[in-house]
Amino acid sequence: MKSLVTLTFIALTAVLANAQEFKFQSETINYGKITQGTNGVRVFEFTNVGDAPLIIKEIKSSCGCAIPKKPERPIMPGEKGEISVSYDTARMGGFSKAITIYSNAKQERKSLKIKGYVTKKKQNSKV
Repeated sequence: MKSLVTLTFIALTAVLANAQEFKFQSETINYGKITQGTNGVRVFEFTNVGDAPLIIKEIKSSCGCAIPKKPERPIMPGEKGEISVSYDTARMGGFSKAITIYSNAKQERKSLKIKGYVTKKKQNSKV
């Protein structure tokens, strides 16, 4: 029994040591102040710093106003990938939203964040 536990521990350690892993350039995107109706698409860039293919299974947003898009194919070791997020800039005011990634990485669930403030679109004045 003792040798089975030891063998299991060694196998788990080997799997964890040789796993895929994200390295994001930034885990938060700050839109700053943006004007209502402008382009709300931003991109999180990352690299697979592990030694096995990284597969993003699913990405969820904390609300329907931020729509994330995941890579459709596995990200190979050393390869870069992108996750784009489209925020609905028709909604005025401050925002802070979480984007949760589910993958086969060492850390199976990873959170990213977008934040900013949407200001009212200026009206054209008639002269």
